[in-house]
Amino acid sequence: MSVQTQTQQYVMHTYARKPVTLVKGQGAIVYDESGKQYFDFSSGIGVNSLGYSDPEWSLAIAKQSQTLQHTSNLYYTQPMAQLAEILCQRTNYAKVFFGNSGAEANEGAIKLARKYSFDRYGKSAQRYKILTLKDSFHGRTVTTLSATGQDVFHQSFDPFTPGFDYVVANDLADLTSKLDDQVCAVMIEFVQGEGGIHLLDKVYVQTLFELCAAKDILVIADEVQTGIGRTGRLLASEHYQVQPDISTLAKGLGGGLPIGAVLCNEKLADVFQPGDHATTFGGNPVVCAGAQVVLDKLTLQVLESVQQKEQLIRQHLEKMPEVKKIDGIGLMLGIQLESKTAAEVIDACLEEGLIVLSAKEKIRLLPPLTISAEELKQGLAILAKVLAD
Repeated sequence: MSVQTQTQQYVMHTYARKPVTLVKGQGAIVYDESGKQYFDFSSGIGVNSLGYSDPEWSLAIAKQSQTLQHTSNLYYTQPMAQLAEILCQRTNYAKVFFGNSGAEANEGAIKLARKYSFDRYGKSAQRYKILTLKDSFHGRTVTTLSATGQDVFHQSFDPFTPGFDYVVANDLADLTSKLDDQVCAVMIEFVQGEGGIHLLDKVYVQTLFELCAAKDILVIADEVQTGIGRTGRLLASEHYQVQPDISTLAKGLGGGLPIGAVLCNEKLADVFQPGDHATTFGGNPVVCAGAQVVLDKLTLQVLESVQQKEQLIRQHLEKMPEVKKIDGIGLMLGIQLESKTAAEVIDACLEEGLIVLSAKEKIRLLPPLTISAEELKQGLAILAKVLAD
């Protein structure tokens, strides 16, 4: 029985998988079971920040797995403590809660925001509402689906968690009209990933922060996809010269292993008390050992190289007649096409040895942060060929 047949028979059909079985990778290149090579411009949807099988990352997780692979959060572990210190110092946050995914991190952020308002204003204030942006995406649990501002996801799973409302991105009038006394937080993505690679306007963001601060409304930044160097800064918030009260991370932080993180400022540092929130696997020693390597490797030089690689990609894409518009920042780019569909381009690229993604109608590029200029050029040559056919 082939791997594909075996998967179809025994794994729930929640993905429309491509007919490719990947078996090994190195850097930005991955191979299927026949030995065919692919330039991976997806990073496993933004997860493999250091590419495949980074030697230092692999060594760190192997070494940790041979000493202490797991213990409950009823005890202390060195890898979690070290990662927490590095992450807080690099981001200027006070404390962090570790989970296992972006959705779980966003769930934690939602609970933290509501607990803060409950503690400060009392139950009678009914201060629990969270505003999110239309076309946002915050996860696939019932609550994070409720937070997601896309009607397409609000099907089939009723009843959804109440307490959310949606505002139009970059529309200050809409935001202002909905910042009522029941709102405890506003949750944003600086670049909407699944929503189509849309950047928030700088004036909009800075005004949003001012409005929220005046009303003691928390700002939550979902940096699950934009965080950990993806935009050329450690956090995308740095591009806007703001610091949210809460930032959530996942994807690229683990370098290929599951992790989520909820970062909070000093005001929220002691809101969660024992019993308020918990996780069995969060802060796993092996995952934390790998995440330390990711952060160690994200030097200022590497972050600057991400911005340089963005310019290289843009220069090549602008020469392709089929490319109508390029959105995004850093190595999180969306390509709007003139006539071809994203689906047909993705399939044609796969056939030619290039893995790319979609974001609504756009082609989405999320290559490893460590991809070389030569690998980028070779992958972009494949994309150019596909778009020209």
